[in-house]
Amino acid sequence: MTASRPLARLLPSLDAFNQAKPGQRLDLPSLAGSSDALAIARLADGKRMLVVVTANPLDAQRLSDEIAWLAPDLRTHLLPDWETLPYDSFSPHQDLISERLSTLYAITRGEADIALVPASTALYRLAPPAFLAAYTFFLKQGARLDVDGLRNQMTIGGYAHVTQVVSPGEFSVRGGLVDLYPMGAALPYRIDLFDDEIESIKTFDPDTQRTVFPVKEVRLLPAREFPMDETGRTHFRGRFRETFEGDPSRCAVYKDVSNGIAPAGIEYYLPLFFDETATLFDYLPDHSRILLHRDVPGAIEAFWKDARSRHHLLGGDKTRPIMAPDQLFLSEEAFFVALKERTRLALPAGAGDGPSATLPDIAVERKANDPLHRFKAFCAGFDGRVLVLAESAGRQQTIAEYFAEYGLKPEPSADFDAFLGGDAKLALGVGPLAAGFVVPDAGIAVVTESELYAATARTRTRRDSRKAATMEGWLRDLSELKPGDPVVHSSHGIGRYMGLVHMDLGEGQTEFLHLEYANGDKLYVPVSQLHVITRYAGADPEAVHLHTLGSGQWEKAKKKAAQQVRDTAAELLALYAQRAARKGHQFDFKQHDLEAFADGFGFEETPDQLAAIEAVVADMKSGRPMDRLVCGDVGFGKTEVALRAAFIAVADGKQVVVLCPTTLLAEQHYQTFADRFADWPIKVAELSRFKSAKEQADAIKQLGEGKVDILIGTHRLLQKDVTFKRLGLVIIDEEHRFGVRQKEALKALRSEVDILTLTATPIPRTLGLALEGLREFSVIATAPQKRLAIKTFVQRHSKGIIREAVIREFKRGGQVYFLHNEVETIENVRESLEELLPEARIVIGHGQLPERELERVMRDFTTQKANLLLCTTIIETGINIPTANTIIINRADRFGLAQLHQLRGRVGRSHHQAYAYLLTDAHAKPTAQAQKRLEAITMMEELGSGFYLAMQDLEIRGAGEVLGENQSGEIQQVGVSLYTEMLKRAVRDLQQGKEPDLTQPLEVVSEINLHAPALLPNDYCSDVQERLTLYKRLANCESEDDLQALQEELIDRFGEMPPQTRTLLETHRLRMLVKPFGVAKMDASETQISIQFGQHAPIDPVKVIMLIQKDKTIKMSGPDKLIRKVSTPDLKQRVAAVKSLLEAVKA
Repeated sequence: MTASRPLARLLPSLDAFNQAKPGQRLDLPSLAGSSDALAIARLADGKRMLVVVTANPLDAQRLSDEIAWLAPDLRTHLLPDWETLPYDSFSPHQDLISERLSTLYAITRGEADIALVPASTALYRLAPPAFLAAYTFFLKQGARLDVDGLRNQMTIGGYAHVTQVVSPGEFSVRGGLVDLYPMGAALPYRIDLFDDEIESIKTFDPDTQRTVFPVKEVRLLPAREFPMDETGRTHFRGRFRETFEGDPSRCAVYKDVSNGIAPAGIEYYLPLFFDETATLFDYLPDHSRILLHRDVPGAIEAFWKDARSRHHLLGGDKTRPIMAPDQLFLSEEAFFVALKERTRLALPAGAGDGPSATLPDIAVERKANDPLHRFKAFCAGFDGRVLVLAESAGRQQTIAEYFAEYGLKPEPSADFDAFLGGDAKLALGVGPLAAGFVVPDAGIAVVTESELYAATARTRTRRDSRKAATMEGWLRDLSELKPGDPVVHSSHGIGRYMGLVHMDLGEGQTEFLHLEYANGDKLYVPVSQLHVITRYAGADPEAVHLHTLGSGQWEKAKKKAAQQVRDTAAELLALYAQRAARKGHQFDFKQHDLEAFADGFGFEETPDQLAAIEAVVADMKSGRPMDRLVCGDVGFGKTEVALRAAFIAVADGKQVVVLCPTTLLAEQHYQTFADRFADWPIKVAELSRFKSAKEQADAIKQLGEGKVDILIGTHRLLQKDVTFKRLGLVIIDEEHRFGVRQKEALKALRSEVDILTLTATPIPRTLGLALEGLREFSVIATAPQKRLAIKTFVQRHSKGIIREAVIREFKRGGQVYFLHNEVETIENVRESLEELLPEARIVIGHGQLPERELERVMRDFTTQKANLLLCTTIIETGINIPTANTIIINRADRFGLAQLHQLRGRVGRSHHQAYAYLLTDAHAKPTAQAQKRLEAITMMEELGSGFYLAMQDLEIRGAGEVLGENQSGEIQQVGVSLYTEMLKRAVRDLQQGKEPDLTQPLEVVSEINLHAPALLPNDYCSDVQERLTLYKRLANCESEDDLQALQEELIDRFGEMPPQTRTLLETHRLRMLVKPFGVAKMDASETQISIQFGQHAPIDPVKVIMLIQKDKTIKMSGPDKLIRKVSTPDLKQRVAAVKSLLEAVKA
């Protein structure tokens, strides 16, 4: 496959280099901007592989993207780095190993035209190519498959057996379905077996577990870069004893491997698994050519210096002996000796006078009359064709409009080939090139956004299209009940969930929820009736008071709660009515302006973020006062939602107030707003300690005169002297930091002003309000691109841990937060840190510093003059420094959950792995509650867990009364979800003008018995947790469509439904069917159907009498029960019979 034809006309001087012989070393001319990618694409002739070794790992990633765009028909593979330090004690991310194996496999098979390898990665010794060949196998549709054999083969290959497959290197076998996620695959596969033949192979989505599209065959690479089977382990143990003296049984690594566990950091013992390790060069075909990109020798030298210092630092630990660096990595000499036999090309650093040149300054000058004058001058003076590249289709649109405004009409260009083949003088396309260049010989110039908008920092974004998170997903997380958790049964009160049990009551096995009440009383609830069970949230689950079955306790508690609910509902309705009757302002603005403003956002919106923005825009256009809570995790882009809302308000001539809990956050928001509104005629002011009294007085005066458009500040904004001329929008950030009274002050504004509240961890009361539907609610739960979850460690305070954590971060050029929450002793901590870390540049920040000093400290840290910030919790809210990716929290046991979550969210704001170390007292154990909080925070490593943590907080603390000042109360008696149910119902009754029925505050719950087992059998869905979740989701279904969708999902995930599961679905169908009829109990057996109606059932007595006279099989039994003798052996007939009976007596 040769480089595509149009490309061949560019850089003809490179053809000579393709004639180079093995053993020759040639220097390429220097190349400007991204033309190095063009040159590499030109040199790859498709006959011989070209291996590019880059000095900078980031260049490898950049070239990979650029070459894919410049020459899409070249097969480009990137061998990524492990992204761990030499001798690190944890393992690389599964996704990285997956990509590495896939690249190595492609290289051995000669299926790559270009291989990109960072220099440091090229030095690592690898498993021999024979290992990959031996452990790779294929599965094809129609072939026979021995499931036990496969299970053994997968285990030997290092795959983990799990119940639900979510990441590469996992598999699961359930009856006739096998799920596996091979290394190097984009999606996991679900294999459907018919007996022992593979009937179909489909990919599926790991998030929803639903299948996507069918494929013919699957390639299975090993799950690790070393063998963990019997022979591999025996080999490891032998070599380990030879290499290290002393007793091997004292080493954790040795013990783990002997037991078949791969301990974290095992990659740095790789040579012990093999007789001989290989190097990258052993994988390459003989005739492949090597291109050294920029200063490779320098990069290798730096790497070695680094590896030796790590070896020196960690070498003394007897319990974790480490291998000598030359056993793990190629020496500089060995690396260049290996190159000697091959054709070597070198691309020098820096730009000289090569075949491509750098562009002159053509930046857009926004303030000039014709902002594009430099670019126009360049185009006029250049006698060739110019291609302008935007980052995304959206940006392309914007640039096209911008150009058109100033009289430039670029032609759209699909890709690079199309441009080369066309004849447009000025073309505009979308492409990932990082920097532009000129090729004078060919008369072509490529201009990217980084030259046009040189002043504005735009970050390149790449993202996987992931799905938006749904509220259903959150509820599903909440159903992760553990045995011992309290639950509420709507007719018996609070009990403890003890697990799922199978029992046979004479009609076949059925599954029950086993609940325990006070005095050890037991209650068994059939799984088909989970709609009567809710999870109890409202107080600490340990200390919850269980009710006694059959005593009147629960009825009393329900009644008391119902009284309060009625009052709350009445107040609420009054508030609703006021808000609905009052006209808010209907904002009107130009969509074009909003889009232009949105372009200043340097990232792509995540699906949830877009949904939140659209919801806010819709609310503001609607003319009803907005009151929306945007709940998004730390660093998930809530501020952008606020910026857009502020823009709309200001564009329509209203004033905006942004309220922040801390001075630092106000300062940061002020910077953000000032930056984003810099190009617009909008005045942003700030009220906070960072401004002098005179500046503050000025700001307030201008505000009253209506000269300030956006005011950002702390609680100072709520004081009496602050008056607004035309307030339109209030934005409250981190609302969980404001007290009840301050919120009441805001409520005074609330009736006609639009309010937008942002928070990562809503306080229980706010969350309660949102879940009750009193406030509109958006959740942003998708992480921005490529963010990895934060690794969290809870450990006792020790100097070694601190030193290692800090050095690891400095090593990759990052910064560290060290949190010590005591101003008195902070200086002592500084002294001990300086002693421990001579290489750190430490600054101190806390709330008692004078304003100017604090400002200077923060500026030093942000501009990376300092690399360790020793601070108090002043950093808790909203400081955003992407290069700071490690936080060490001293005495973490003294913080609350929400606070720990906020603090931990200060790191991990870029695509690097972030670390949080929660250190406890070196000499004492934390209290039980602190222990629990620390456990909760380590369990919630996933991104987006703020909301979930708030739910846990709701359980630990209780939710409080909704509108009054009391923070706790009746909710504790009945649990949050039941309380909200009651509230919804009371509000609905009041709206319809009925008085809420206090004796029956909840819906009539119909008890349905079909006299047939209704469950998900064990061999159909084996995971108890998953079954419980599905039972609860079935109980939450409100309509036929929901049920239908769930049924499809069940068949899709677990195969054909057994009869018990069909019965379960039919039971829920009937539950929905009889709901409007007020049926209390319904019993349908093979011979008769009996229906018992509730008190206010909508039944026509005349019809009942007529029916009994007409049909002899029907009779009454007592005042409220109808019985019909009818033989229905089949389930479907039974359901139909019930339907027709109810229809006949309907009022």
